Amino acid sequence: MASTAHAPSGPQRQRRGRNTALTVALVVIVALVAALIGGELYVRHNVKQCMADQFESQLGSQVDVGLSAKPVLLQAVDKKVPYITITSDDSSFGPAEGMHVSARVNDIDLTTSDTSGGTVGSSTADVDWSTDGIAATIAAQPFGTLVSGVTSDASAGTLQFKVLGGLAALTVKPTVSGGLVDVQTVGAEVLGLGLPTDLVSGIVDILTASLQEFPLGMTAQSLTVTDSGLELSLAGGAYTLPAPEPGAQAPEGCSLLT
Repeated sequence: MASTAHAPSGPQRQRRGRNTALTVALVVIVALVAALIGGELYVRHNVKQCMADQFESQLGSQVDVGLSAKPVLLQAVDKKVPYITITSDDSSFGPAEGMHVSARVNDIDLTTSDTSGGTVGSSTADVDWSTDGIAATIAAQPFGTLVSGVTSDASAGTLQFKVLGGLAALTVKPTVSGGLVDVQTVGAEVLGLGLPTDLVSGIVDILTASLQEFPLGMTAQSLTVTDSGLELSLAGGAYTLPAPEPGAQAPEGCSLLT
């Protein structure tokens, strides 16, 4: 006798329908999540490049930018960035060479206008300027050949410049007062005689110029002479980013935030 096939009962058909609908929904959700993750990674990469291009002009060297955990896709909508971190291994402030900078910029609003490229709520930075970097800065000056080396004395808080092949020495003491770095001469002698005034003032002036102008309106908060150079702490408050030049092409990735 031939067997008889039984059609699924009503409850079975309903369960199959629900299972199919659930499977389709899960596939759609997975696809949406994958698209969002892919979009977030793409936009995050481009925004980091945009930020790097903007701050490289301020620091005078290539920088690495880190973004906050806030989704960049959301930042692109509201134009508000909680913070970014910036690291540069060869920054230059004024004539300075070889500065290592680690900075954090907070509460960035990228809403632009004819007079503003956005605003910054506050910023901080730690600057490490090694004696090698100081020596390279001095060597690049017209009198640089007269200076043969730079050493630091952490206990005295001074820098010493070997002059005229080590026959003479210039000792200076950098300090911070009122948000500015002041460099004072504490010793300048060659075989018991004073060093040429132009050479002394030239070295002091270059050091001072290197430690006066900082990005984003930051000012000096503290300075420490270490066994390997200088460590400088900076801080700044509200700051308006300069507006782009008329007709200037936006840096790569910046169009995603405008």
